[in-house]
Order: sequence, then structure tokens, then C-alpha cells
Amino acid sequence: MKTDCIADQLEFQGLGKQVFLVKNEGEETSTDGGLLLLQSAERKLQIINKLAGCFTDGRNQALVQHSLKNILTQRIFGLAQGYEDLNDHEQWRNDPLLRSLCGKGDRPMAGKSTLNRLELGNELQDYGDRYNKISWDSQKVEDLFAEIFVQQLKKRPDQIILDFDATDDPLHGNQEGRFFNGFYDSYCYLPLYCFCGSWPLAARLRTSDGDAARGTVEILSRLVEKIRRKHPGLKIILRADSGFMRAEILDWCEAHEVFYVLGMPGNSRLLDCIGTEMEEARKIQKETGGSARVFTDITYQTKGSWNRARRVIAKAEHLEGKANPRFVVTNLSEKEWPPKELYEVLYCGRGDMENRIKEQQLYLFADRTSTAWISSNQLRLWLSTFAYIYFVFLRETGLAGTDWTNKQASTLRLSILKVSAIVKVTCRAIKVTVPNAFPYWEQWKKISDNLKAA
Repeated sequence: MKTDCIADQLEFQGLGKQVFLVKNEGEETSTDGGLLLLQSAERKLQIINKLAGCFTDGRNQALVQHSLKNILTQRIFGLAQGYEDLNDHEQWRNDPLLRSLCGKGDRPMAGKSTLNRLELGNELQDYGDRYNKISWDSQKVEDLFAEIFVQQLKKRPDQIILDFDATDDPLHGNQEGRFFNGFYDSYCYLPLYCFCGSWPLAARLRTSDGDAARGTVEILSRLVEKIRRKHPGLKIILRADSGFMRAEILDWCEAHEVFYVLGMPGNSRLLDCIGTEMEEARKIQKETGGSARVFTDITYQTKGSWNRARRVIAKAEHLEGKANPRFVVTNLSEKEWPPKELYEVLYCGRGDMENRIKEQQLYLFADRTSTAWISSNQLRLWLSTFAYIYFVFLRETGLAGTDWTNKQASTLRLSILKVSAIVKVTCRAIKVTVPNAFPYWEQWKKISDNLKAA
């Protein structure tokens, strides 16, 4: 039997004679029930509270409708929930669970214009005092990453490895600081990252017209100082590819008792040093038909840039049809790290950092640097990086002891954060109900228990 047409009712084909009738008149519902998990993580990490302290809010507080803390919560949690653009907030600002978490009741959160003024706070002087009331201290924001990392180090580790790397952030407009980079064959920024395991410790946006390693010593010195303030004498290892093999970095590490494992570009002198090993690898490859590696230690000093001889690990490798020598410079001892283990285990372990950068760019929109100014694009990169920290914390603490600790941010978002939830506000409680068919309720309970115990 054909159903009567009713305004604001949708009809979908069902099974047999039955049809699906859909009305938009249900109870107040959020599509982002996972905000509760992010809020639980925030209670432990205090990222947003501390980040707010890095800003100066010059607005007349008697007239403010959206506090700085609420604006930062909305923006960072929005990135975590998958809301990439400020335009997305024109609808999401009405989400009942977001409003409840921020104490807004039935009032909407900030719109795109307010959020935009936050991001452009350091650049809107030309538009008058009305638009540049909020600004931030860049150094305090950078220091906050180290403080958060040190805070979550409950026990003194045996050692920590600081991974540094640069990556491209392609530009598609005329943003400030736009340069063409020949290596990446595009107009781009060249952000500098530092990670310790999965934890981001630095994310500095830079123009692409300079050395990939610039700023490393400055960032490294601040990180080491903050880490050793809590754990004096802690063994710290700097790890990076050959783009960071700079004499000033080596000298600084040696002067401050920091160990390093850095890729090193090959040259004719180095190749001469491993001629015997390359021939041995070539013979093995020819006999076996597979790739062959021979490792050796070299004591090497450049003709001009190094002030001393250093230990260089050489990988003499032959692949099918070609030679593939590689070099690593280090100040770790051979007794602690023999050549083969140092290269294959320690140095090659840095590849995981590249996965962390890709994860942040793909799923936390770290490359959404489309404003006209580099300072506001830097703020966007920082906000993305703070949003990523919640995923790291949920994986390593909230989901500890489960097989979810290696899930990507996209999987966590779709599985446990993007959850439909009915929100009922009473004078005594805010009741949130997720569907009975929700398949990841056990993960929710695990996260809740782990975060309470953390």
C-alpha cells in the first residue's frame, strides 16, 4: 500500500512491501559522542588549559560570549573529530554535546568569523583594534609540547630518542613565505618536526628556501633542557637522516652529552674506504641472487667542516644490478651498538616517524595552511599537532593492554569518536545515550577505566 506523502518525511525502498520512512524530528542528538573521551583525556593532559595560558586575550571580558578556552576546545576537538575547515563549524557549533562540554547550555558555540579572528590575531592590525584582540606567544606554545611530553613520563626511561625530520607542505596560493623547492618540485612550506616515539615535541613551520636542518639546534637545546630538568643525566639520542648531518649539530650534541645517529651523504673518500666491503657484497649478491649487505666501522674526518674524527658506520650493499652504499655518523660506542645492529635496528627505526607525520597530515589536516600569513598557518599547524596528541594518549594510555594501540587516527575517529549520541540535559545531570548496537562499547569502557587510573 502506498504511503501518504507527508512534508519533511523521506521514503526509502525497503524489503518486500515495507518501506523506510524517515523524519527529522528525533531527540536532540550529537554525531560526536567521542567528545566525552577527548574531554576525559583533556582532564589528564590539560592541553587546552595550558595552551590558553600562551595567549593574550585583550577582549572586554564583560562582553565576551565565547571564552578563549571554549574557542580552543572547539577548534582542537573539531580537528580531532574530522572538521577540517572553519566553515564546518557553522553547523557543528550547534552540536548539543559540544555545547554541554563547554557549558554553553542551549546557546551555540563560536561561528567561523570568531574562530577566524583567533587564527589571524597576530595579523589583523590593518583592520583596526576590534580584530586583533587575541594574540599568542610563539615560544610559550613551542615550550608547551615539551612540557606535555615530560608530564606524561611517569617513570624515568632508560633513554629517549628524539627523531627530527622535515617534510613538504604544498601551497596552492600566494601565501606569505611561498617559495619553490627543487627537491620537492613544488611551491611549499618546509615544516620541521620532532617526535619521541609517537609523541610530537615540535612542529615548526618554515619557508622552503633554506636548509632543511635550520632551527634544529635551537629546538633541540630547549627540549633537552626541559627533559633533563625532570630527569637529570637522562641518555638522549638524536636521530635523523642525512639532511641533518651538519657540523654545528654534531658539535652541539658532543658539547651537551647528547648522542646522535645521523645519516651521512656518501663521497669518493668514503667509497674508497669501503672498497673491499663493496666487492665482498657484490660477490655475495652474484652468488645468491638476492641483496647482500656487509657492515663495517670507519674512523673518518672531513677535510674542513669537522674539528675531529668521528665514527662512521658503512653499509656496503649490492642490489640486483646496482650498488647501494649508505653511511651513518654516530658517537655511540661499538661495544653498545655494533655496526649492523646500529644501522638496521637503531637508525632504520626512524622510519616510523615518517608514518606519524603522514598520519597527522592526512587525518589531522596539518597541511591545511591556506591562510595568507605564515604566522596564522603556524598556529593551524600547532592546533593540528595538539589534536594529534589526544590520539597518541588514547592509544598509549586509554587503549593500553588491547590490540588497538597501533590503530591509525582515522580508525580511532571512525570507530570510537564518531558515535551517534542522544543528549538530555536536566538540572542534575547531562545524560548521554549511545546506540545499543554500537560495536565498540567495550573499547569505550576500557578507555574510561584506563584514563581514570592514569
